[in-house]
Amino acid sequence: MLRFTDEELEQMPLVEGALEMTAAVKPAFPAGWVRIQLRKLAQEAEQALMDELNPHLRLEGLIRLFYREWGFHGDHQQYFSSDNVFLDKVLERKKGIPVSLGAIFLYLARHLDLPVTSVGFPTQFILKVDWYDGEQQYINPFDGEFLSKHTLRAWLKGHRGPFVDLKSSDMDTAENSDILTRWLTVMKSALLREEHFADALRCSDMVLSFRPGDPHEIRDRGYIYQQLECSHVAAMDYEYFIEQCPEDPAAELLKLQVEALHEEPVTLH
Repeated sequence: MLRFTDEELEQMPLVEGALEMTAAVKPAFPAGWVRIQLRKLAQEAEQALMDELNPHLRLEGLIRLFYREWGFHGDHQQYFSSDNVFLDKVLERKKGIPVSLGAIFLYLARHLDLPVTSVGFPTQFILKVDWYDGEQQYINPFDGEFLSKHTLRAWLKGHRGPFVDLKSSDMDTAENSDILTRWLTVMKSALLREEHFADALRCSDMVLSFRPGDPHEIRDRGYIYQQLECSHVAAMDYEYFIEQCPEDPAAELLKLQVEALHEEPVTLH
């Protein structure tokens, strides 16, 4: 579990929370190496942009540096790979997904005193720039392109249906805990796909530290326990989900699964 309070989590850079989170999920994760690489990037960015006093031009300079000169970009070919959620792999490959690339970009923007924050937009993680004159801009961290409200509205309609419109709450600055919870969910899915079940279980337990008692997360944890051949513990998680969400379409199928699991012999680990 994370070793700091909720208040401390919100005060620190998103990337620092991600490092602590990842180290808790994957004990061999080289968090110290990642911190060194991040500091090197921040120093290089400061050197490259030290003479640019205009904040708008400094932001454009950081985008150019990060995406063009350094070559960070979104991984279109293996979007759901765990390499795109672990920051050591993102830094090595210079490939990632919106949340991992965005967390690194946020870290650099903070070093350059740029007013960039995170937004947990319904379709993906994006960045918001709150300029001092009240103007707002939005950046897609997957490719560094600015996003118009028209584009964001189209994304939302594609995600939720044609009758949904963009609300101001969709663009609110997100808390680190919310972003890290979504990050953990993506990490867990990648680890399950790659059959790293022990790491996926630690992911699930950490999500539950942010969202205690979440029935859908407990259902997912039950599936992981089942893959780890912890049948009776899996059955307990499934039973909790059935009790909490009896109308869910999955509930009837899980009842059959629970019966089968209870018939299996107890495995001692």
